Amino acid sequence: MTPSPPNGWFDYPIRVQPHHTDYGGVVWHGTYITWLESARVECLRTVGMPFESLVALGYDLPVVDLEIRYRQSLVLGASAIVKTRLAPISGIRLNWLYQIETVDPSPRICVSARVSLVTVDMTSRKVVRRVPPEIQDMVKKVESYFAP
Repeated sequence: MTPSPPNGWFDYPIRVQPHHTDYGGVVWHGTYITWLESARVECLRTVGMPFESLVALGYDLPVVDLEIRYRQSLVLGASAIVKTRLAPISGIRLNWLYQIETVDPSPRICVSARVSLVTVDMTSRKVVRRVPPEIQDMVKKVESYFAP
C-alpha cells in the first residue's frame, strides 16, 4: 500500500490467482467486487480507522448501491492496482470511487466503479439518519490523507 497518495488515490496491489478466475483463466466478475471492498478496508486501516474499530463502536457500513463498468478482463497471473478514494459526502451516503488498472508499461483501466455505503446502528439494525461523529472523523481522516 502507498503511504501517501501522490495521485489522489489509495493504491491496493493485487495479483490474479487461480481462485479468482473461471476455467478459461479470466477473472470472474464477482472477484472485482471483493477487491473493491479489500481496497476500501485497507484504505481505512491506513488512515488509522480499521473497520473492526467501527464495528466495536456499534456501526456497520453496508453497501446500498454499486455501479461497476467492466472495460477489460484481467487474466490469471496478471498484476493490477485497485485505486480508491472517497468522494465528497452526499447526505448520509459515503461514496467510494474505484479504478482497477493493469501495471504493465502502459497501464489500462480494466474496471471503474462507485460503491455507496450508509451507516447502520448494529443494535437497532437501522440506518443512522445523521452521520455519527465517529464516522465524520473517519471521513476527515480519509480526506486529509488525500489532501495535497
